[in-house]
Amino acid sequence: MGIRELRQNASRYLALVKAGETVEVTERGELIALLVPPPRSYSKRDRLIAAGKLIPASGPTERLRSPRPVPTGPGEPTNQELLDAERDERL
Repeated sequence: MGIRELRQNASRYLALVKAGETVEVTERGELIALLVPPPRSYSKRDRLIAAGKLIPASGPTERLRSPRPVPTGPGEPTNQELLDAERDERL
């Protein structure tokens, strides 16, 4: 299908892609693009990587740990107490 045909019937061709079909786009008879449905496992993370908004780790991440809680001094509220108080204020 040519570019003009795609432009004039974009909804129809996107419906085909949504249904799982691959649509070839040509320009003067030469294939210039393929419209394909995303893989079933295409997660939000995959979309962010594809958009260049997320750079995946270059090495293993097993050694990464959650940050340790910062100890509070005597009489200072803990993080959990601060969160609980903030939630109570919202209600």
